[in-house]
Amino acid sequence: MKKFDEQTRKGVTVAAAGIACNLLLSAAKIAAGCLLGLISVVADGFNNLGDCGSGIVSVISLRVAAKPADKEHPFGHRRAEYVASAIMGFLVLVVAVSLLGESIRKVTDGSLNSVHWAVYIVLGASVVVKAAMFFVYRVVARKISSNSLKAAATDSLCDCVATGAVIVCAVLAEFGIAADGWAGIAVAVFIAWQGVKIVKEASSELLGQAPDAAQVDRIKATILSCNGILGLHDLRIFTYGNGVSFATVHVEMDATLSAMQSHAVLDELEHEVYKNEGVDLTIHLDPVDLNDEQAVQLEQNLRKLIADKIDGAEIHDFRLIRGAADKLVFDVGVPFDCRLSDDEVEKQVVSVCGELGDFAVNVNVERE
Repeated sequence: MKKFDEQTRKGVTVAAAGIACNLLLSAAKIAAGCLLGLISVVADGFNNLGDCGSGIVSVISLRVAAKPADKEHPFGHRRAEYVASAIMGFLVLVVAVSLLGESIRKVTDGSLNSVHWAVYIVLGASVVVKAAMFFVYRVVARKISSNSLKAAATDSLCDCVATGAVIVCAVLAEFGIAADGWAGIAVAVFIAWQGVKIVKEASSELLGQAPDAAQVDRIKATILSCNGILGLHDLRIFTYGNGVSFATVHVEMDATLSAMQSHAVLDELEHEVYKNEGVDLTIHLDPVDLNDEQAVQLEQNLRKLIADKIDGAEIHDFRLIRGAADKLVFDVGVPFDCRLSDDEVEKQVVSVCGELGDFAVNVNVERE
């Protein structure tokens, strides 16, 4: 808990320092832009002012995310950072729309303003400060796994580019080219693109983004490397913010092993995955009767036939239930991008089963 508090303190300190820097840059740019009538400089200043609001959101979200789990939030409060990122994105979009209108007005006006040397000092200092903020935000975001600071790092990098565009505009004005309004539009569009990107990423996290493929592969490799595990399927990972992840998986093991033996293997696996990945894993056991040669052969044949018919399809939880009419019971997993509907997949699978013999078929289609 102490380590987590230190991380939170570090994130809040960096975010607060960023607010101070953005406030100073915003005041300098808006003042210079208003005095000289340079809309692109004013636009860049308001962009920094919006960053102050984003910084405040970061500070609040970091403190909320640091709160421990409670009765109402048993998985903690780490998703507060996703909400904060979305709010930051919307704030950026509001600023972009406002500045776009002012910039269009400047273009239609068509006036040309001279650029004072002080503007170059303000803008040059801004690029240096924003570049430094980008590196600090990025380093700290990686150390404490903060989504809001990661968004702030991206925002700072974009600000460097946007301010660079304003500097180019100022230079063109020295040669009698009225590019101020157009530069303001470019900056506004750039800011809007940045806001959309932040909102999109935050929304994806809140909706339940797919887990990191590399982490999924590592967890699978850990499970399959354990003695006694014949196969796995239905690995599901649920994230409630950085550092708070849960997962479930089905594993296949020899049905002749005792319950105590199987439990010991699965218990060790759960501890191993948590130690290596920080994921709280729950494992469901699917016993496989390796002595039933007919069932084993049927499953192998069925796997081959289905793989030939439907790309990426896999079967699991296969059982041969003998009776007056033998029945095949199993699940078939198909990729999310499979163009066939679940009903169409089921019809094809049932048809394939008919090639194996006269069996009743009970199949469940899953998207994986």
